[in-house]
Amino acid sequence: MRKAIRIGVLVAVIGVSGTAAVYVAKEEPRDITAVSASAPPGGDAAIGGYTYERLENPARTVVRDSLGTQLASFTDGSRSVLLSGKSRTFAEPKFTTVTVTSSAWIRFAPEPWKAGAEREGWFRDWLPKALGDTSPDLLAIALQYSEGAPPQTTKKLRVAGDASFGPDSAEGRLEKSDFYDYLGVDWDFPDKHEKAERARFGSLDCSGFVRMVYGYRAGYPLLGTNTKGPGLPRRAWAMSELGPGTTLIEDARGQATDYAALQPGDLLFFNLEPALGPRVSHTGIYLGLDSDGRRRVLSSRKVANGPTFGDAGGTSLIDGEGTYAKAFRAAKRL
Repeated sequence: MRKAIRIGVLVAVIGVSGTAAVYVAKEEPRDITAVSASAPPGGDAAIGGYTYERLENPARTVVRDSLGTQLASFTDGSRSVLLSGKSRTFAEPKFTTVTVTSSAWIRFAPEPWKAGAEREGWFRDWLPKALGDTSPDLLAIALQYSEGAPPQTTKKLRVAGDASFGPDSAEGRLEKSDFYDYLGVDWDFPDKHEKAERARFGSLDCSGFVRMVYGYRAGYPLLGTNTKGPGLPRRAWAMSELGPGTTLIEDARGQATDYAALQPGDLLFFNLEPALGPRVSHTGIYLGLDSDGRRRVLSSRKVANGPTFGDAGGTSLIDGEGTYAKAFRAAKRL
């Protein structure tokens, strides 16, 4: 891990120095005056000062302001919400020369969306606050575990900072490091009790990384086993087959190439070990288009020894003919 270096007032550092993943927030924020001062609900076409459009594939509600500018997108069956905000640029120069620039901010709504939920009380309270929220979103949180990211502590517990993939061994970095291993604390799940292993402190395998970001940090319910239930299971295959959320791309046991439904923050699933069977064996977080116009995934992997959207251990693209593109099988929105 490398010593942290501040990069200036307008640069929010999520990693460290020249090798860390960072995001740069442009100086001019989006004007949210109109939405924060909106009137109470009362009407079908315009509720709370917003207008709404229903779209399909996947079924979702797009929220716009009075000028027609998209403010948010809510997907049926999902808590994951895409909000329009400041443009940010993510970079990870140690592992790739490309960057990812996006104005998409991803946060969890209090409950899964359904058609007509704009008329419910939680919505009119939650959306204006979410639009004005400048604290780290799910994408920014995810980059807090990349190469060189500085440690962050809460109540003497290190909750973020450069994560390794797992303990080293003769066979390479070992899997099975979950978020509680990274934290170094035992954990009671609704369906299981787990003890943190000292050798795995500070480590996150691919699904452990997803569970750290979406579960421990963002509050999405978690399970301790690979079963269907009210939370995110432990393994990648179980997240894909049994886990909650909205399926965007079904696992057809072959390379997935239909990317139209994807948005940043979606969970992507890969079969990197087809010789062991047809089930997916790897998961990551979709970041969106990179500076070359290609689709990037952020995931924790052995060769990079932790979370990366760079090209160590295979190009982190889901389009084309690279390692992860050929292994791409399915996608979900939590």
